[in-house]
Amino acid sequence: METAYIGRLGAVELGSAGVSISIFNIISKLFNIPLLSVATSFVAEDFSKHTSKDSELGNNGKPVVERKQLSSVSTALLLAVGIGIIESVALYFGSGQFLNLMGLSSASPMRTPAQRFLSLRALGAPAVVASLTLQGIFRGFKDTKTPVFCVGNAIAVFLFPTLMYILRLGVTGAALSTVISQYIVAFLMIWYLNKRVILLPPKMGALQFGGYLKSGGFLLGRTLAVLATMTVGTSMAARQGPLAMAAHQICMQVWLAVSLLTDALAASAQALIATSLSKGDYNTAKVVTSFVLKIGLFSGISLAAILGFSFDSLATLFTTDADVLEIVRTGVLFVSASQPLNALAYIFDGLHYGVSDFPYAACSMMVAGAISSTFLLYVPSMIGLPGVWLGLALLMGLRTAAGYFRLLSKTGPWWFMHQDLQQVKISYVDSS
Repeated sequence: METAYIGRLGAVELGSAGVSISIFNIISKLFNIPLLSVATSFVAEDFSKHTSKDSELGNNGKPVVERKQLSSVSTALLLAVGIGIIESVALYFGSGQFLNLMGLSSASPMRTPAQRFLSLRALGAPAVVASLTLQGIFRGFKDTKTPVFCVGNAIAVFLFPTLMYILRLGVTGAALSTVISQYIVAFLMIWYLNKRVILLPPKMGALQFGGYLKSGGFLLGRTLAVLATMTVGTSMAARQGPLAMAAHQICMQVWLAVSLLTDALAASAQALIATSLSKGDYNTAKVVTSFVLKIGLFSGISLAAILGFSFDSLATLFTTDADVLEIVRTGVLFVSASQPLNALAYIFDGLHYGVSDFPYAACSMMVAGAISSTFLLYVPSMIGLPGVWLGLALLMGLRTAAGYFRLLSKTGPWWFMHQDLQQVKISYVDSS
């Protein structure tokens, strides 16, 4: 939505905002994605154990409905607050240095609006971290409805045209609209969460900082590999000029937005698998894994077909600049044809997290990122923007291949996929 409104202002504004948004996403997601993923698995396991206990105390087989005390939730929230403040300070005071790293010199017409935009977006970093963490918590509850209801799009639809056009704030208005919407979403989700759990622990010793830091450390390395590759891609696109950068921003927004559809499926699979394994129910985990991979592949192929036919029309929602649209049309193949790979890559990520296979997820991504980054450093200089898109498609292909090979292993965490568990009963003993 933000990109669509900014695109109406012109190619320079769209290109400058695109660079700033890329930097913001890189920094804010550096710790956000590990925290979200680890929180989903930890909360799912914690919630499953507490639900089992509650069911024993209920009447007529119905569990007692009460606010739960979950240390996994309290730990995630405290980490989100700390990380959000650090990210905000880093983005606000380091905006100029980050733009330099992206190859945007002070002589570029995109430099001044990009720095102003990034500094304002930095104010929303705490809300973004909190919102993503809260999404992970609700996913752990297997509740995907609440995050959908807590959307700031309705407010943003009003704020964008009001601040950007009526008050004539331009890209500054776009940044302010986004920040306000982000805080509204964060507060709404906290309000709903407070109805279900006690937000703060009875004592600091009950927090699970050790578990979060250990698992999050692996995913931090994984996220660094992804973001480094994306950064190289954005940097190479920015060096092609404002028009190419604007076109790249449009293609990336569509590419990432559509990919989030399958990411939601992966998140559901992660929560279901983590819950099943915490109970020793390998049969259910096996069924969920097979089902989600089939649905993911089907979804990816369907999305590829839909985008292939509709991408030209979608692009006009972001800009009416004829030169930018001409470049965007060369990215149709990248955006559409890569969707099956995107779908499977995201789903394999969810499966890795569901079985807490964080070390493999990190190491495989580092290898894939290194290969793709090398490709991006050299190929775009020879063939231009298509080289950037080919490099990103290569990254998704390598992620998919790594997930597939891990699933084939009979000695790793997916051993149960290669055995007939129909008659097997796995006894689960509560360690408490």
